[in-house]
Amino acid sequence: MRYRDDSELPEVTDEELEQSLSGVKPYTVVILKAGAKFSPPGPDRDARVAGTIWAHGKRNAALRAAGLMPIVCPVADGSGVTGVSIFDASPEVVDLIMSNDPGVQAGIFTYDVHPTRSFPGSQLPG
Repeated sequence: MRYRDDSELPEVTDEELEQSLSGVKPYTVVILKAGAKFSPPGPDRDARVAGTIWAHGKRNAALRAAGLMPIVCPVADGSGVTGVSIFDASPEVVDLIMSNDPGVQAGIFTYDVHPTRSFPGSQLPG
C-alpha cells in the first residue's frame, strides 16, 4: 500500500484491537550507535574497523538464522544511530548477546536495550 492519508487505511474496530492486543508477546529492541572508534563507510574507513564490522555483520546473520534476532535494520544516515534490531529474548539475555559483539568489544559500537512488546508473526514485507 502507498500511503497518502489515513482515509485509505482499513477500519479497525475496538473488538479487533482488543483481540490483537491480547496476543502481544515481549521482545527486546536494541538501538546500536556509533562508538568512539566508529568510522563511516567509505574509502577512508580504517581496515581494522571494516574487518570488525564485517565480523559483526556475520554474527548478526548467525543471530538471525538462530531466530534470536529476526529483525535487523542497519542505519546509515549519519545520525549516530547505526542499527535497530528486535530480539526474541529478554533484555538480560540481549545485554549478554550484545556485550559479546565484536564491534561493541572494539569500541566501534555502543547500544541501548529496551524491553518492548509486539505481535507474534509480524514481519517485514517481502
